[in-house]
Amino acid sequence: MSLNITVSNEDILEQVKLTCKLPEITEAFVTRKVIENAAVEVGINVENEELQQAADNLRLVYKLQSADDTWGWLEKHGLSLDDFEQIAHISLISGKLAIYLFADKVEPWFFEHQLDYVGVAMYEVVLEDEDLALEFFYAIKEGEMSFYDVAHQHIQDTELRRQGGYRGILGRKDLKPEISTAVFAAKPPQFLKPILTSKGVHLIFVEQLIEPKLDEKLRAHILSDLFSEWLQQKVTAFGAESPLLLSVG
Repeated sequence: MSLNITVSNEDILEQVKLTCKLPEITEAFVTRKVIENAAVEVGINVENEELQQAADNLRLVYKLQSADDTWGWLEKHGLSLDDFEQIAHISLISGKLAIYLFADKVEPWFFEHQLDYVGVAMYEVVLEDEDLALEFFYAIKEGEMSFYDVAHQHIQDTELRRQGGYRGILGRKDLKPEISTAVFAAKPPQFLKPILTSKGVHLIFVEQLIEPKLDEKLRAHILSDLFSEWLQQKVTAFGAESPLLLSVG
């Protein structure tokens, strides 16, 4: 039996409310308005060529490789071509506003917080038994077995096991505080004493500490962080001043 269902704007709003999505959608709306208003206040302009490039970038992000792909995506999300242009516009002015507000603050921020961007190349095995972890620790220190042996025998994840427990290049924010403190105080190459956390007992080999360089990737990352923090402060302040932003019935 087929159902004939008509979905109205009121139905959509009701579903948003019932799924408890209203606060996050409201915050997204306020965020957009904060960006648009700030862009107007500081005199940010958008050229047609810039808008076209922003739209092309969106197509790349959403993997819209053809006109049919684009029209299909728009139809799926209930958007018009004007809506798509508006999405590109807000993306563009967000980037330009971030540069306007914080481009000259990235370098000072980096040098002030340089330690936060130090990376570490490390290997890790997490065990459940602290006594067993200590046993492995001393066995490895005395050359009776290797870290690779422990990783190969006790890591469940297939890819991580094949890599001998190699976690890649990580930053302070990627690690639990108790682990970060020990790791970034190490003198590589160094095998650390077992560290107990809520996740288990960590055996860690610190291969290298990597000093940060303010390249374009890190510059963009810091710029994004500064802008996001500024946005959150503005949205929070607006919410405190106008808690009943939306009137919904």
